[in-house]
Amino acid sequence: MKKHEQLAAIKSVLVEISGQLARLNGDPGEAEIEIGAAHAYVWDMARGALRPVTKINRVPLDLLQGIARLRDQLFVNTEQFAKGHAANNVLLWGAKGMGKSSLVKAVHAEIIEKAQPSDPRLVLIEIHREDIESLPVLLRGLAGRPERFILFCDDLSFSEQDSSYKSLKSVLDGGLEGRPANVLFYATSNRRHLLPRNMIENEQATAVNPGEAIDEKVSLSDRFGLWLGFHNCDQDTFFAMIEGYVRHYAIPVSEADWRKRAVEWAQLRGGRSGRVAIQFVRQLAGEHGISI
Repeated sequence: MKKHEQLAAIKSVLVEISGQLARLNGDPGEAEIEIGAAHAYVWDMARGALRPVTKINRVPLDLLQGIARLRDQLFVNTEQFAKGHAANNVLLWGAKGMGKSSLVKAVHAEIIEKAQPSDPRLVLIEIHREDIESLPVLLRGLAGRPERFILFCDDLSFSEQDSSYKSLKSVLDGGLEGRPANVLFYATSNRRHLLPRNMIENEQATAVNPGEAIDEKVSLSDRFGLWLGFHNCDQDTFFAMIEGYVRHYAIPVSEADWRKRAVEWAQLRGGRSGRVAIQFVRQLAGEHGISI
């Protein structure tokens, strides 16, 4: 390698290191977003780039039982957005293990499969909770592109000392730059209001106007136009989940056998949910030499 080529390579590395250090110190800088052939990406704040996901961890939409109304609402909202029409940011909140993140990924896959050649590409981008402050940089890189983007944050919540929720609030609705028309924000959370109760109470106790303090906290969730609430499932729904998986993966086990074992499995796990159901099905599949 010639000397000038070596110097160019060193300069490129130093520029990347400098950018990473700046982002780690709270200065997100700018990002040159590259979108390839993949339908899903993960936002890498440290590099200011999107990392393609070649194989998405998801289940078919029709295997998600007990959430038909929520499924239909999310599908309609997402399809409207994919076709270039108006749609809402979505907060999927409630009981753990009931398919919130699975539903987002399954709906995305279903719409891609049914898309017409003339439809804009629908791209799913996962952003980690700790990278929320870099949202403005990512949005500026996505604005004006022909694709439609769903930014997805799984298990979103904020601690008492965390002020980054203000950045998210501004991005979702009301900021000077605003949210680009080709971007929606989907989030899952166990809490409907995303912030712990004691955080709201502390703000209320120290505020000049306690009512305004509560409004400040609750207004973050208000930025999501569509709220989808997930609740714990009953035994019939739990059995329907397992039955769907057993049939889908062709696991050779009798219904009487798996029902009895499923009850015992749920008792050992302390409750019923979609997550508990698929974990039980994995056990059954493994016993019969089936990979799922």
